[in-house]
Order: sequence, then C-alpha cells, then structure tokens
Amino acid sequence: MTGPALSAAHSGPDSGEVDLRHHGDAEVRGTDPAELTDLAVNVRAGTPPAWLKERIAGSLDGLAAYPDGRAARRAVAARHGLPVRRVLLTAGAAEAFVLVARALRARRPVVVHPQFTEPEAALRDAGYEVGRVLLAERDGFRLDPAAVPDDADLVVVGNPTNPTSVLHPAGVVAALARPGRTLVVDEAFMDAVPGERESLAGRVGELPGLVVLRSLTKTWGLAGLRVGYVLADEGTVAALERAQPLWPVSSPALAAAEACCAPAALAEAAAAAEEIAADRAHLLARLAGFPAVAVAGPAAGPFVLVRLPEATAVRAGLRARGFAVRRGDTFPGLGPDWLRLAVRDRATTDRFVAALADVLGDPAR
Repeated sequence: MTGPALSAAHSGPDSGEVDLRHHGDAEVRGTDPAELTDLAVNVRAGTPPAWLKERIAGSLDGLAAYPDGRAARRAVAARHGLPVRRVLLTAGAAEAFVLVARALRARRPVVVHPQFTEPEAALRDAGYEVGRVLLAERDGFRLDPAAVPDDADLVVVGNPTNPTSVLHPAGVVAALARPGRTLVVDEAFMDAVPGERESLAGRVGELPGLVVLRSLTKTWGLAGLRVGYVLADEGTVAALERAQPLWPVSSPALAAAEACCAPAALAEAAAAAEEIAADRAHLLARLAGFPAVAVAGPAAGPFVLVRLPEATAVRAGLRARGFAVRRGDTFPGLGPDWLRLAVRDRATTDRFVAALADVLGDPAR
C-alpha cells in the first residue's frame, strides 16, 4: 500500500510536520459565545434556520427504527442530476475522507496544500506515506495541474480551498483527472459560492476517477449533526459503502439532508451565498485599510486568509478583545504569520476591525 513520498512542488521551512488534527473549533471549545465572537469556525452564523430545526425535530419520533437513507439519497441525486447509484451519504465530509483512505487503493497519494488537513491525516492513518504539493503565495495559491506528479494515482484538492479561499477554475481541476487516478475534490464550501460556479459535481461519471465530496455543515449549521455526501461513479460508491459501518448516518441527519436538497432550501442557500459574497467584500474593503495585512486570494469562500507580522501575538490580542480567529500554522504550506477569518455580517466585521486596529496600535482606523 505504502509508496515513497512525493516531492513537494514548493518546499521550505513550512513543509515539515504540523498538527493535522487541529481545527478551528479548538479556538472556541468550552467558551461562552456571549464573551467570544467566533471567527475561527467556518459555519454560517444564525443557523440552522427554524424550518430545518423543525424537520430535524420531527424525525425524532422515528428513532426506534433503524435509519433508512433511501429518500435522502434520492434527494441528493436529484439535486445534482445524477443517478442514485452515484451518491453515498456520510457522517459529514470527514467520514468520506476516511472511507477514501481505507477503501480506495493507491500507490502514490498526493494532497494539494494548503488545504483542509483531514484528508492527509486519514491517509496517514490508513498507512500511506503522503506526498504534498504546496501551492505558493506568490502564485496566489492557485493550482497548476503540472505541479502534480504524473504518477500520483490519488490526488486530493479543495475547491474553494480551505483555508486560502481560492476558487480554482473547473477546467484546471478537471485537468487532473485521468484513467488510473482517483481525483478527490473537496467541495465542502461550494454551496457558499454564488451559482456554485466551478463545481465538478455534474461531471461525476464523465471524468475518470472523479470523486466529489460535499458537506451540509457549513451553510446550514449542522456541524453537530454530521452529514455530508460523496458523488462518484457506481463502482467507487460501492467500494466506499462497503467500508462504512452499518447505518452510519442517523435518521435526524438523513432528514436534514433530504430537507436541504428541496427547491426552497436550494433557493435559500443561493441567497445566502450572495449575502456571504457581499459581506466578504465588506470585510476585504476594511482589511485593505491596514498596510500590514496581506489577503490571499481573490477570496471566494465564506472565509479569508490573511498574513501579518506577529500573527500569533495578534491572535492572542484579538482573543483578549473578544474575537477568536483561526491560526494558520497548522496548515502545510503556511506558517505562523497566517490567520483565517470567517466572514460574518457587516456589524460584526466593523467590531472586529476596531479590535484589530487596537491590537495593531492603529486606534484611529
């Protein structure tokens, strides 16, 4: 199973070992939401909506029965215009990474970084030596298919990518697909992009080896429920399903998945994506007023990645002023000068900017 490590396309002092299991929730776990504004976790604020809570609550009367995922699976398939056999419901996208690592054989797995670290962690846990392709700030953290070694037979890339918020063109990502290679595209934040432009979900079964992962956690505020899904060809879905435990997705999570694929829910998600884009533009405009703050991008997700001197001290200063932000040094390819900020409403952004100005010694801003 294990093959030799691949050389990174870009190497440097940040390409060594990092804590792949550190995630944004560590910044706010056990804290009082009234005392600490969460900019560290990329779950949309004010969620889940009341109608979704009602659907989930309504499923509780059926908890005596084992979960039946057929309706939810049909709903996801219809939402993407795919056959049901190309859909697999999972306990969040994180479970899907574990299934990929355990069920799909590879000789030379590669993860494109900086990106969500669970895919690499899952592959390592499955016994693989994982190659890294490190995208560079000087290139805007944009993907160059030529940077991925030709003999890589399992490639993982995020789109839009967490934490850089870069949205790679669909054609660029699709150029990585080829016979004999599994191409895993993490689209956990794609529904936060207006029009879901650049998604490859509709090309599952057409592009060889394409596996698309989706999450319902971010837009709908369901991190605690654990629900996501995989889109892939029938053979891959069958292999992943065999690696799952029995009844892996709970009845409440299945009810949520079905509800979130309804036309009214999709319209609400589309409107939320437009609102996020506007709120992100406001955040970027305010950050532009700080000469010391460099923003990666252009940003397309519900978060932005920023570089600034002494970011560790800045993070501590922001926390003392009531704001939790995500450290960047646990992402391969980044370092201690990076922070990730979740996009919030304009009033929250304005309060954050005032706190940042105070930390940076620019109280007039």
